[in-house]
Amino acid sequence: MNKARFDHLEVLACSPTGPARTSTPLLFLHGAYTAAWCWQEHYLPFFAAAGFHCYALSLSGHGDSRRRDQLDSYSIDDYVNDVAEVAAKLPTPPVLIGHSMGGFVVQKYLELHVAPAAVLMCSVPPQGLAASAFGMLFGRPGLFTDLNRLMSGGQVALDSLRDALFAQPVAVDDLARYYRLAQPESHRAVWDMTLFCLPRIAAVLAHVARENLLVLGAEHDLIIPASLVEMTARSYDVAAEVFPGMGHGLMLEADWQKPALRIIDWLKERVA
Repeated sequence: MNKARFDHLEVLACSPTGPARTSTPLLFLHGAYTAAWCWQEHYLPFFAAAGFHCYALSLSGHGDSRRRDQLDSYSIDDYVNDVAEVAAKLPTPPVLIGHSMGGFVVQKYLELHVAPAAVLMCSVPPQGLAASAFGMLFGRPGLFTDLNRLMSGGQVALDSLRDALFAQPVAVDDLARYYRLAQPESHRAVWDMTLFCLPRIAAVLAHVARENLLVLGAEHDLIIPASLVEMTARSYDVAAEVFPGMGHGLMLEADWQKPALRIIDWLKERVA
């Protein structure tokens, strides 16, 4: 695992341990409150072992990327520019794999840029965050309050992090470590995802083939419920695949290999 810098952006890189399956790299984009570290736990080494050149970006204000002190000034468009900046430095256009907010950023990136394929994991739908927010407000008000507290840098209970990310058992030590790595999120970016910067579906489909778009979700996701994952899939006229027994943190759950293997099998048919 290498920790590189693309100017002032943190990028984690992991190369194939054997012959490369393809020259097309994979670029992983994290969700809110996290950074590239969430992919380092399992996915980067796993996909590299399967023959892929892997990169995970920490968006501006996240992880060790530029200006965490200016986090609230960053918009979704700023995050899209981060992706474009990194993608331009890779040998060929990457496959984009985005989780939650990262999936929303993928959609906005695809309004203007071509990609060979894209994976949306528990992604904020093109209709935005409003349905998710109202669902949590009325169904899980405590979780809604804690996520807003975390967004502003406040302290929350470990149980809230467990509820937000996991439906399967997670070791207390791991949960505590994830909590230490968690961080606030840009209020401006959250408002963009709620109302002000929603993706234009036709523009997205002009830059990635419909058959090269994979939409994944989790049965017990409390943040982006399966119903919203299915709404995303319908918007792009593709099928949603929802993993039973799993929560929002697909890449960190005990069964993380299940969605990872699905993505690898899907990519085998699309990148040579």
